[in-house]
Amino acid sequence: MRNDQPNLIVQLTFDFSIKIISFVEELESVKKKVIPLQLLKSGTGIGANVREAQNAESKRDFIHKFKIAAKEADETMYWLEICEKSPNYPFHPELVSDLMSITKVISKIIGSSKKSPN
Repeated sequence: MRNDQPNLIVQLTFDFSIKIISFVEELESVKKKVIPLQLLKSGTGIGANVREAQNAESKRDFIHKFKIAAKEADETMYWLEICEKSPNYPFHPELVSDLMSITKVISKIIGSSKKSPN
C-alpha cells in the first residue's frame, strides 16, 4: 500500500511529533517528570502508527493502524488537557489545535477506507 507521493497526514503527524518533543523538553526543564514521558509516547505514537499504515499488508491492517493512531491522539489530548488545567504546568493551545486537525483527518481516512470497495 506504500505510496511515496507527498502525504498530508504523514507530514502533519511528523510535524506534530517534533512539536511534542519540544514541549516535552520544556516540561522536563521545569522538573515535570511523569506526564512528559506519557505525552512523548502517545504524541509521537500517532505519527508512528500513521507511518506504519503506509506499509499495511491489507486494507484491514491499514484501518487498524489508523485506529491505533486515533487512540494515541485521544490519549495525547488527555495529557494536553491535564497540562492545560494544572496551574503549575506550561501549556501551548496550538498543540490542541494541531491535534484536533490531525484527529479530523484520521477520522476521515478511517471512514472513507471502510466505505471503499478495496
